[in-house]
Amino acid sequence: MRYFETRKARIEIIPMIDIMFFLLVFFIMVTLRMIPADGIASRLPTSSTAKTLAPPQVTVVVDRAGVIHVGALQLDEQQLTRLLENKQDPSHLQVVLAGDRHTPLQLLMRVMDACRRAGVTRIGLAAQQASGS
Repeated sequence: MRYFETRKARIEIIPMIDIMFFLLVFFIMVTLRMIPADGIASRLPTSSTAKTLAPPQVTVVVDRAGVIHVGALQLDEQQLTRLLENKQDPSHLQVVLAGDRHTPLQLLMRVMDACRRAGVTRIGLAAQQASGS
């Protein structure tokens, strides 16, 4: 009688692999959503010698009206200096200064001076790679 015969148990791993791939894709998508993508839209100036910098710890955006943005905050020069002074070890802090292509150079220099008053010595300027190079 075949009805009462014991059969070997068989573990199907194909559905388990499908579930693991689904979980992997799910966690990748969630992780990509966790990367902060806030900022101020600006048209960066172009440079044929622009290089990729290490990811900055602080990005300071200056619009053409001279308003300073750090993340979602709008600051003036004194507030920016205080904010950077309160960071841990400002002398090793990496700051990238991003200005619109129509932002006057004098505004960028004032913001750079505010960063230097806080003790920041690593200041980079954001630029886009020129399309012709």
